[in-house]
Amino acid sequence: MTKEQFIELVAREQEPLRRFLCVLCGGDSFRADDLAQEALLKAYLSFGKFEGRAKFSTWLFRIAYNCFYDYKQKAGRTEAEPLTPVQEKKPDEKADSAAKFAYQDLYLAIAGLPETERAVILLFYMEDKSVKDIEAITGMPSGTVRSHLSRARLHLRKYMEDNKL
Repeated sequence: MTKEQFIELVAREQEPLRRFLCVLCGGDSFRADDLAQEALLKAYLSFGKFEGRAKFSTWLFRIAYNCFYDYKQKAGRTEAEPLTPVQEKKPDEKADSAAKFAYQDLYLAIAGLPETERAVILLFYMEDKSVKDIEAITGMPSGTVRSHLSRARLHLRKYMEDNKL
């Protein structure tokens, strides 16, 4: 793969990657941008090792998921600033006022999910990844991915029913 091909592939995946990390980070767009930048840097430094056995997006999302996981592990060990829920964050100032709250209830529901369920739901529904791709990104067996998807759907349904949404 040439550098030009790499740049072209990254350009296609940059926004989905940032969106995935932003929701994983509980709406903290600054942390998501930092993690996305770290993931893209790691991908760039090792793009010569990309063998094409998986889709480029799967490979890139795996790197980003590992960056998120590493950050979370480091934050847990050093008791650094904890991950905060999305409801404590201000909406993105760049978005217009109507768009700021269009999916607020959905994001609140997703933010309440356990981390693994949140990651699987985001990848499956928001990023249109297959169970096989999610398995490659998260390192979970396909049965575990399906189980997390099922539980996440139940939790989201319960949240929506409890909040009459």
